[in-house]
Amino acid sequence: MISEMDFIFNQNAALISEGGFEWSAPSNIALVKYWGKKANQIPANPSISFTLNHCKTITKLGFTKKEDNQKFSFDLLFEEKPREDFKPKIQKFFERIEVYCPYLKKYHFTIDTQNTFPHSSGIASSASGMAALAMNIMSLEKELNPSMRDDFFYQKASFLARLGSGSACRSIKGNIVVWGNHKEIKGSSDLFGVEFPSEVHATFKNYQDTILLVDKGEKQVSSTVGHDLMHDHPFASQRFLQAPQNLSKLKSILENGYLEEFIQIVENEALTLHAMMMTSMPYFILMKPNTLEIINKIWSFRNETHIPICFTLDAGANVHVLYPENYKNETLQFIKDELVGYCQNGQYICDEIGFGSQLILEN
Repeated sequence: MISEMDFIFNQNAALISEGGFEWSAPSNIALVKYWGKKANQIPANPSISFTLNHCKTITKLGFTKKEDNQKFSFDLLFEEKPREDFKPKIQKFFERIEVYCPYLKKYHFTIDTQNTFPHSSGIASSASGMAALAMNIMSLEKELNPSMRDDFFYQKASFLARLGSGSACRSIKGNIVVWGNHKEIKGSSDLFGVEFPSEVHATFKNYQDTILLVDKGEKQVSSTVGHDLMHDHPFASQRFLQAPQNLSKLKSILENGYLEEFIQIVENEALTLHAMMMTSMPYFILMKPNTLEIINKIWSFRNETHIPICFTLDAGANVHVLYPENYKNETLQFIKDELVGYCQNGQYICDEIGFGSQLILEN
């Protein structure tokens, strides 16, 4: 079994003087939710997610060897403009991963990042952002250690991304990714995400996700605070039993194409996530009135048409509408006719299952 120690870089490698890379990494949407964590970004329960295709972060990393190796040195550009307010999060990330990447203080970095979706869209960009940065760092590490195996490259990238943002470890590789130990998922780990190991039924290939932007403001409660509230949550122990059970059910569902059962598990998980928020102390509600209007409209549409669309939610007000590709036309027409009016400025994003991070430019 791989341990954290296996990811510590050998400092005896010769440094290169300068270079650069560019990677994209997608956002992802959890089907079984991760909510609650232990020390060092270890999840309190396993989770599984669809990797998205169009909602992604594109990050260029330039690096130059420097003489002073006492502190981290980097410039950060967002959409080609300096963003000092983003730098503390990157500083914290570097501090967390330094033990595994001791070469970081030996370089000055220029990080130039942008999202394919509006930054203020209400879609969390920490997963895609940290995943894209981790991929660039691992490309540098592979330059320092050319004999690195590909499987280790992606495992360590997911491991590093997790230390920046837990769900970022699910944005590295694969169209369906499991994070967290689970007895039925071969190779699963609390340390990094793994590709779903089974053959997925044709029903769930090219699955669609249309994201309805109900509220584009910043979340009232950060995910970090929300996760911490699970430590003393009166229903936490039951939740941490429920999640792996739901993952077991979902494994069979994805293998066999059971759409009705998929809908039940995914919607139940979304509502359970928000139930945990509403019953913590302090308690909070991240759904908006329009979130509930959309959910009820989806339920009515499904009952009337028997078209197997469903919803899921992140820790926010926006609604992800999930549906098989062969129902795309009917679903998009329904969204335009019935749901756009509940979106802020009528905005929504059409996405689908993707395949993880992609190398754009190499050194």
